[in-house]
Amino acid sequence: MIAGPLSGRGIVVTRPREHAMALAERIRAAGADPILFPTIEILPPENAAAVSSLVARLDGFQLAIFVSPTAAMRGHAMVMASRNWPKGLRVAAVGIGTASALEERGFHAVIVPSGETDSEALAELPELQDLKGRSVVIFRGRGGREWLRTRLEARGARVEYAECYRRARPDADAGELLARWQRGGIEAVSITSAEGLANFFEMLGPTGRGYLRATPVFVPHPRIALAARKLDVREIVVTGRGDVRTVAEMTAFFAKV
Repeated sequence: MIAGPLSGRGIVVTRPREHAMALAERIRAAGADPILFPTIEILPPENAAAVSSLVARLDGFQLAIFVSPTAAMRGHAMVMASRNWPKGLRVAAVGIGTASALEERGFHAVIVPSGETDSEALAELPELQDLKGRSVVIFRGRGGREWLRTRLEARGARVEYAECYRRARPDADAGELLARWQRGGIEAVSITSAEGLANFFEMLGPTGRGYLRATPVFVPHPRIALAARKLDVREIVVTGRGDVRTVAEMTAFFAKV
């Protein structure tokens, strides 16, 4: 194990497996032992035909919004399977990680908030104020918050969803994780969504829930912190978004204990 500011600490990473490795590598570089335990599984869309139909009509949209890195990855793949992106289509991202995923796929001039990275911050940007008569497509998973759509429609936009994936709770055995927790081998948990937190709570069972409540939990947004408080998690650290900030906050936290 690498010596570093988090040396010897076991840290659970609950992200979907396809998004977990970058954070895991940063945790490992800081000397800790990342323990991958995905609490969300990313699956194909339930109605792929509906998404394909919308993709065929992309030329009629002026703005595409991507709500997550998964939306960027899955949405881009579904579009490129049948056509190219319209040249005049502007793209926006809810968060720096999502913007990076889009840039990696060749998008330029991505509209993204520079401070707080959530739907509310995106909606405050000048580019999203005058939307009268504009058509907007939001790439996302099945379900989720309706806030952004409601806000954009109030500004005169016509909004449609491209639900290009769905999320599910993995069918995973938490026995090994609980055994390690019991031995004192888990000292922190990283949780990146309220849905992932709820799934984790169910997957752990009564004993594991007690362990989670007594373990420092690191989350990127106050909304997730509120969900954790409602489950009686005692120590919650809001890191802000991004792997660098997550590991920096973990380092600062454990430097004090």
